Amino acid sequence: MDDTQMTAQILVAQSAARLTDREQREQLQTDLLVTSSTVIALLGLTWGLIYMFFGAVNAGAIPILYAAFSFASIGYYALTGRYHLFRFSQLLITLVFPALLMLVLGGFVNSSGVILWSLTSPVGALLFNSRRRAIGWFLGFVAVVLLAGLVDAGVIGPPLPAHSVLSSNLIITFFILNAIGPSVVVFLLLTYFTHQRDQAHELLVAEQAKSDELLLNILPQSIARKLKDGQRAIAECIDSASILFADIAGFTPLSAELGVESVVELLNDLHTGFDEIIERYKLEKIRTIGDGYMAAAGVPTPRADHAQALADAALDMIAFSHELSHKYEFPIRLRIGINSGTVMAGVIGRKKFSYDIWGDPVNVASRMESHGVADSIQIAESTYELLKREFVTAPRGTVDIKGKGEMRTWFLIGRR
Repeated sequence: MDDTQMTAQILVAQSAARLTDREQREQLQTDLLVTSSTVIALLGLTWGLIYMFFGAVNAGAIPILYAAFSFASIGYYALTGRYHLFRFSQLLITLVFPALLMLVLGGFVNSSGVILWSLTSPVGALLFNSRRRAIGWFLGFVAVVLLAGLVDAGVIGPPLPAHSVLSSNLIITFFILNAIGPSVVVFLLLTYFTHQRDQAHELLVAEQAKSDELLLNILPQSIARKLKDGQRAIAECIDSASILFADIAGFTPLSAELGVESVVELLNDLHTGFDEIIERYKLEKIRTIGDGYMAAAGVPTPRADHAQALADAALDMIAFSHELSHKYEFPIRLRIGINSGTVMAGVIGRKKFSYDIWGDPVNVASRMESHGVADSIQIAESTYELLKREFVTAPRGTVDIKGKGEMRTWFLIGRR
């Protein structure tokens, strides 16, 4: 898999993570609404039976009717999956029925403040809908309370019963229950919702960390940070950098002899080893194409020892290929080419993007490899001038380089 394909997969993974988070949030809201509706309906049924037990038959019928409507709404949603209608019906009956019960019982005092249950409607809208819609439901709650207050005061509507069918002790008991009940329901809803939200956020952060780690595997850290910050046009000129190309001499006939599985295993071992060497010397892997491997030093962060660091890495790559030859019991002979100079670097593409470098020094480095000798490191004159005091080199002489003509080159032997 090349770097462009891996980058595309990372972007798809990030989009999938965002989609999964939204689906999880919607599923959480649905499950929470079904659960809370069931709990409140059961409480309503309990309230109704208590009222009937103490002789308030008409009052008891209202919460029982509420429970019947609520269970019917839950069943309808289970059969049809029409979530929006289910949500609207639950918010509506939760808003209206407590006010009706208050009026039947004779006002705020005689009903023990049962209208407080209507507050669960705007709270539910806040949890199960948008904040903008929740404002509308809260205004509806305020309007219901004001209207009920006007009826209780006798300003509008028929007069309410002067005396409650419940005893004073029972009214006080229901005051306590009607204060605690909605508070407990709201608290548990918010606690459950925030717990699930935090879990979803932690999963999202974990997935984001994985995608970030993958992104850093194919892009320099500074470039990845710029892309994450939204910067799209990333290009710069590096005054002095070194470029390395490496591939296996005679790879085509070798791959035909080995077969697909062995070739993939070999390339995986080879490139994994190269990656470790590049990381050890704090260099940048640019890309791989088949058995070809490209790396650079001094990009995107300039460094004075770019040629020396890349030369050390090239020597380690040759040594590693010898170790790998023993494992596979046949010679793995590398051709490596290095050149230095001024290059341009940047991110290419918008969706399937990749970090790349280009310029004449890059082309010459590629020619150093393709016109090289198996099991050797060929360097151009610009790199030789940077290495000659610290490394042992051997002049190859003048080589006819395609597209460049006659060029003097050297073989890199080792450190002095």
